[in-house]
Amino acid sequence: SGPFTGLCSGDGKARVTQFLEDNDAGRSRVTYKMRDWLISRQRYWGAPIPIIYCPKCGAVPVPEEGLPVHLPLGLKVTPEGPSPLARHEQFVKTTCPVCGEPARRETDTIDTFVCSSWYFFRFASPHDTDVAFSKQAVDYWNPVDRYIGGVEHAVMHLLYSRFVTKVLYDAGLVPADEPFKHLLTQGMVVLHGAKMSKSKGNVVSPDDIVDRFGADVARVFMMFAAPPERDLEWSDRGVEGAQRFLRRVWRQVAGESGDDPEAPSETACDEASRPGGSAGDAAICEDIDGSEETNAPGDGISTEGLLRITHQSIKKVTEDFERLALNTAVSQLMELSNYIGRYQRLTEHSRSEMALDEARAALVKLLAPFAPHIAHELWEKLGHDGTVEKAGWPAFDPEIIKEKIITLVVQVDGKVRDRINVEAGCSDEQLADKALESERIVKMLGQGPEAREKIAKVIVIKDKLVNIVTRR
Repeated sequence: SGPFTGLCSGDGKARVTQFLEDNDAGRSRVTYKMRDWLISRQRYWGAPIPIIYCPKCGAVPVPEEGLPVHLPLGLKVTPEGPSPLARHEQFVKTTCPVCGEPARRETDTIDTFVCSSWYFFRFASPHDTDVAFSKQAVDYWNPVDRYIGGVEHAVMHLLYSRFVTKVLYDAGLVPADEPFKHLLTQGMVVLHGAKMSKSKGNVVSPDDIVDRFGADVARVFMMFAAPPERDLEWSDRGVEGAQRFLRRVWRQVAGESGDDPEAPSETACDEASRPGGSAGDAAICEDIDGSEETNAPGDGISTEGLLRITHQSIKKVTEDFERLALNTAVSQLMELSNYIGRYQRLTEHSRSEMALDEARAALVKLLAPFAPHIAHELWEKLGHDGTVEKAGWPAFDPEIIKEKIITLVVQVDGKVRDRINVEAGCSDEQLADKALESERIVKMLGQGPEAREKIAKVIVIKDKLVNIVTRR
């Protein structure tokens, strides 16, 4: 590097710049990344700038009756020379709206980025022919509640939308200076950690997946496999798991093959999730695969428990939808389906068909946004008229979702020593007494006055934990 050898980066840049300036070979200049494509990128099909240049009056805006300025047809595009608009004499030559003398139109255009930077205002009154948008309509509808778009929108479209909105807000034409309340930048579908691309040969065709598994299976897998803002790792095993889950739901709602003469085979079931098909099915990934094995009845399966998990599922899925946590919503549906499966295996006199019908109806309604084709057919199987989406979103009962029995963690000096089941809603004193009466705590601290002498204080967290702090 000659005289610049050994210099640190900052000193080196300064010395090189000074050398170039001293030898008239260059100069320093600050450049700004203005991202001004909406003006600098010239496309003859862009939005015309409504300005007329008059030798006498200067730059004059096109009067309102002359708006909008229409681009001419039949433009000749050549690789060199001025823009096609500048060579179109009929477009360029006009008269000054002020003095009536010959004048010329502006032949630069605004890039289509500008056109796409305020469409959300136009949508509020799309048929208005007198103004760009109705202020009354915009005041009612805007700002946009949620914008969903890829990360590539962040420094172009979203930047320009914010700029245009702030200008209109300063002019008193729109109600807020930000165009969007919430932004969701969705992740990409990747395979083996790499973005899918034809050049890498790692593209999975959605059409192939739909043909093989059905649209509902593909939807359930994609919504379960990752939160919408994270990249989704494609997995054939995951798709197959989604298929098993939906098949299980079909059997639980429409009936086992042996019990229901109209119950479809697995192949027929899959057809429902294909466009124009008739049924469907899904579970997902290794952690869900094992859940089908738990369909045997077990301890803790009851009608009260079925109603509780049904209403808990309604509450959780509703809340998950509000925060776009679609993966955890699907996970909750899998838990509900698993409980229904175990409940169905109880003896007939041990179960309530009314509670089972309520649980299955809720499952189908909650499933509908994820697997609409299958949910539609299952709704008919349950004997309901009309479509499931018109049946209304289910509501949960806050009293039903309350746990009657809770598991209380008992600690001694911050270390877990026991877990006991107690009735929910006990007072702090009652919880402390029950913790001190637990078998393991009695063995550690004794009972009665003997135990009390060893205790400095008892910390109670309602319906969750009791921490016994001993004297040191």
